[in-house]
This record gives sequence, structure tokens and C-alpha cells, in this order.
Amino acid sequence: MKLICGAHVLDLAVPRVMGILNVTPDSFYDGGRHVDTAAALAHARQMAADGADLIDIGGESTRPGSCGIDADEELRRIVPVLERLEGVPVSIDTAKAEVARRALALGAELVNDVTALRGDSELAGVVADAGAYLCLMHMQGAPRTMQRSPHYDDVAGEVVSFLEERLRAAVDAGVAEERICLDPGIGFGKTVDHNLELLRRLDVVASLGRPLLLGVSRKSTLGRLLGDAAATRGTAAASIGAAVAAFDRGGTIFRVHDVREHVEALTVAAAIEG
Repeated sequence: MKLICGAHVLDLAVPRVMGILNVTPDSFYDGGRHVDTAAALAHARQMAADGADLIDIGGESTRPGSCGIDADEELRRIVPVLERLEGVPVSIDTAKAEVARRALALGAELVNDVTALRGDSELAGVVADAGAYLCLMHMQGAPRTMQRSPHYDDVAGEVVSFLEERLRAAVDAGVAEERICLDPGIGFGKTVDHNLELLRRLDVVASLGRPLLLGVSRKSTLGRLLGDAAATRGTAAASIGAAVAAFDRGGTIFRVHDVREHVEALTVAAAIEG
């Protein structure tokens, strides 16, 4: 798969880094840092300079326990950034058709939907009509409730079945299959053990034949693995270790906070793989 983002062509035969730009007051790691448009633009441009292949802009937090906002508020947060951010491929992190439509009109190339088209029945049509790219993510429950005793009999098998069904639904709705990538949803309705099992068995998810987007960066699982049972976030070093391991098992696009460090680590990992 290649992402053709304006004048940029991203060959997904090598790992790609997606820089996270949260223009929210309440995201788990960097909430509030980039709610000001000038700060958001400066951070986006720094991530691009550090080697980000895509900038993923989100106006609504999906951290555990978060509550939703309406489309008007989400647009109020993201539009000023989209209007002024040029020269770098952009994705929009939203589950709302109205938000996606506006973002795509302002130059976004990919819609990153944590609900896998379950949150808004019109979203698939918006993506299909625009000829945009789409990422479908697995989540058990909703952000506000997803970490309340998540349970699986076979987490990898159930995630694969879900993503396979949502992939079919997207294609049936008119989205070209070659424009779809999949995300197993690390940390979304999953315990530490579930997350580890998914990462160990990522090749099973990759067997669906679509590029895999991974969002492991700074997540609480990493902090808990390092001995803090109450951790709400992980370190940059732990995030990089998880990304390299995921790349070795079939990961393609890595959604990260620490761009330069991930770019360097994944470049070396890809060179060793040959």
C-alpha cells in the first residue's frame, strides 16, 4: 500500500511515523499543551522537521474515562490548525462525518476512526466520496467505559474477527480496500495482558492483508510493565521498544508523541531487516 498524500507518496514497505497533535484540554499525555493554535502549529511543524510522515490532528480526547464533545466544539478546535498547516500530510482523528468532511476539504488525507465506522453512519460515505484513506480501529466498549473489566476469550482472534467485519463494512459502503489500514487498538478496552498478547501476535492481525497502524506511545501499559501499578503513562524509551517489537511483527504506521526518537529507532530497525 502507498499513501498518496498530495505531493507526498508514502511507501508502506518501510515503517512510517505519524506524529500526534492533540488540540484538546484533556488527552492523557499532552492534554492542554497545544490548545492554542500557534502552539499547535509550532508543534506540528517541529514534528514534521523531526521526520513525521503524517500529522494526526485530534480535537476530541479518547482517553479512558473521557466524555464526548459535539461536532461544533471539535471543529472549533481543529479548523484553525488545518487552515494554516501546509506542506505536510495530515490525518484527522475523528468519528464524526461532519468533522471529517470539513477536515478533508481542508486537505486532510486520512480519517482515523477509533469507532471503525460505528460512531456515525454517514462517515463511510464521506470517506468514499472524498476518495480518502481510512483507518479502522478495534475498541471494546466506548472511551468512557472501555477500561471497566474488559474481557476476551482470545483477544487476538476476536480483534481479527472484528477488524475483518469492519473492513468488509467499509468496502461495502464504497471505501476502496486499498485505501484502508487497520489498528488493533492497544489500550482501548484491554488490560496490560491483553495488550501484550496483541503485540506478541500482531502477525495474526497482519494476516488480514492491510497495513497496520499502532498506537502504543506513552500508554499506561508501558508504565505498568516497568513496575508502577498505578501508571497513567509510559516513557519514551518504553514506547520505542514497543514500536520496534511491533514493526518486527508486521506493524507499518506508528502513531507517536516522540517523533525524532521513533524515526531514528525504526530507521535502524528497518535497515537491519533489510
